[in-house]
Amino acid sequence: MLLTITLLLAGFAVLIKGADFLVSGASSVARKMGISSLAIGLTVVAFGTSAPELVVSLIAAIDGKADASFGNVIGSNNFNLMFILGVCGIIYPLTVQRNTVKYEVPLSILAAIGLFVLANDSIIWKHTRNVLSRTDAVILLLFFTGFLMYIYRTMKNETTYEETPINLYSTPVSVLRTAGGLAMLVAGGKLVVDNAVAIASHFGLSERIIGLTILAAGTSLPELATSAVAAYKKNTDIAIGNVVGSNIFNIFFILGLTGIIQPMHYNASMNLDLYILVISTLVLMIFMFTIKRRRLDRWEAVILLVAYLVYTIYQIGADQVPSANNL
Repeated sequence: MLLTITLLLAGFAVLIKGADFLVSGASSVARKMGISSLAIGLTVVAFGTSAPELVVSLIAAIDGKADASFGNVIGSNNFNLMFILGVCGIIYPLTVQRNTVKYEVPLSILAAIGLFVLANDSIIWKHTRNVLSRTDAVILLLFFTGFLMYIYRTMKNETTYEETPINLYSTPVSVLRTAGGLAMLVAGGKLVVDNAVAIASHFGLSERIIGLTILAAGTSLPELATSAVAAYKKNTDIAIGNVVGSNIFNIFFILGLTGIIQPMHYNASMNLDLYILVISTLVLMIFMFTIKRRRLDRWEAVILLVAYLVYTIYQIGADQVPSANNL
């Protein structure tokens, strides 16, 4: 088991470093081709920071572990919203832009509700099985395209927008970093999925729970690091914008692309986790309008963090009940 845990941690390290290589290499190539920093930030950098979630969800789906794939995305969103914002809000109260409260937070709620409607065929259409089909995946990607257009217009009109810093490398080095990053993502993703499932089996946990906890937390480490550093430096727009944007990105793009490549069976037990995601996002909106408008205060951040810990403990405990009954 020690070896399995070591391989899991190594997989996460390879994933994160692979994403870094991919972003730096691809950004350098794009800049040499004359692509603007804004466009690079919206595409290469945005995709790169969510590459761990994408690769892990995709590998899990291809391996027939749909619960781990869905759990990784939904769990990452709950981790982002409650744990990361909780930690960042404790470090420094988070003040956000008007657009984040007015458009982006509601859009993240729409993403969760949209996933519920598309995946719950038995509830919506009275089908016998719940499947995220390729048609459903295309709908998610269409929403993602609309989100990109909104972000592009917003950043283009933002006079204080800071261009994404890009390190330029020689063409061979840029290509090597890009190719190496992709290879590391695939290798790291495979290590993470295989060993996370092995740990789940060892402790009698379901793939769903391992996706909601270990996979979700591990693949969200880049967002945690980025937001925590931003909060420490008092760049609160970056801290909270990174989390909300990542939640929208995860559902619309990651599940959209994964569903195109491999349609997945949806476990209705994950509806509870979607309910938690919608409720916690609504609570975040409410917090934005208490005491000081458009600000997450420290006491509100503590509530989010405690809520995540309680939710996680409950989920793990509930997941082990069937195993106990089968003894």
